[in-house]
Amino acid sequence: MILDKTHAPKTSGWSRTPGAARIPLVDLKANYLSIKSEVDRAIQRVIDSSDYVLGEEVSAFETEFAVFCGVAHAVGVASGSAALLLTLTACSVGPDDEVITTPFTFPSAVEAIVHRGAKPVFVDIRRDDYTIDPAKIKVALTDRTKAIIPVHLYGYPADMEPILSIARAHGLLVIEDAAQSQGSSYRGRRVGGWGDLACFSFNPGKNLGAFGDAGAVVTSNPELAGLIRQLRDHGRSTRFEHELIGFGERMDSLQAAVLRVKLRYLDQWNQKRERLAGIYDRLLEPVKGVTIRPLLHRASVAIHIYVIEVENNMMTLENLRKAGIQAGIHYPTPLHLQPAFAPYGQGRGSLPVAEEAAKRVLSLPVYQELTDAQVQSVVHALRRSL
Repeated sequence: MILDKTHAPKTSGWSRTPGAARIPLVDLKANYLSIKSEVDRAIQRVIDSSDYVLGEEVSAFETEFAVFCGVAHAVGVASGSAALLLTLTACSVGPDDEVITTPFTFPSAVEAIVHRGAKPVFVDIRRDDYTIDPAKIKVALTDRTKAIIPVHLYGYPADMEPILSIARAHGLLVIEDAAQSQGSSYRGRRVGGWGDLACFSFNPGKNLGAFGDAGAVVTSNPELAGLIRQLRDHGRSTRFEHELIGFGERMDSLQAAVLRVKLRYLDQWNQKRERLAGIYDRLLEPVKGVTIRPLLHRASVAIHIYVIEVENNMMTLENLRKAGIQAGIHYPTPLHLQPAFAPYGQGRGSLPVAEEAAKRVLSLPVYQELTDAQVQSVVHALRRSL
């Protein structure tokens, strides 16, 4: 569950104090307008070709995105969730296997684990970056552990070196969930190039967002890349020969064409987000009752969500809403406490860092079209909302 107004129905209204400026959490229209002519030409190119599924646009995007991530292969798929499910399928994760991951994220990775018949094993997070705590992974290992899925959350990369060290020592797969971190780097190398495979989402709200759902799996393992290509397309080796039981999880050409345009701007956009985050940091650092996240010297963070901590995030969220500021809470209930995943958790109090973070985190607007003046307006409203 994510508490924000991004997907609220248009008919729901959005009451606010009269005269208050409305600042959205995400502004997809502004992003489109900034590159409208290029996107329109790309879409028209696909329409003119009538090549709507896979095809040249998808192949071109796969090549360009692989280069961007510093890996040998990228496979375009229908969504980030599809990327995770296809990856676990290609890696033969199944019943009797356990996969270690974090409870403090969107549920796609855990859903994929459960859909494969495996058991998700939740490990607590570190407070500095909200990513999985490598020290806790060792305690969670059993003879059934097959893989670790670290999540690069909000743009913050997980601490990959100790995670990979554990994995190598125990013969485990490492699958990066990089859905929120297109362009982030860890110790000088892009995320996506550290694990055996990595899964990306291009949901419209992401730093690199399509005009609908889309995703990708990246890897430098040619066998796994080939297997995922086959699985995404109903297990086909040729048009009418199905060697595997696969899925209908192909990327469509329209999404690939849009993503190709946006990929050219991604580093520039991430730099703008980083600059805006720096303004937030400077303005919020002296504000009593607000905790900002520390700079991580091991990482270059492509800010996807700008997160602070406050004493009562629900109350502050409501006060900001009344002031015209569309904030959010990512995520108000950790996965081990969600009804769907209750059979795999150990109950309240079992993962205290994630549970405490859920009570305090608050997401503020940050996107490349946001102005400095709007950041100042958000901070002013936040001061009054505490």
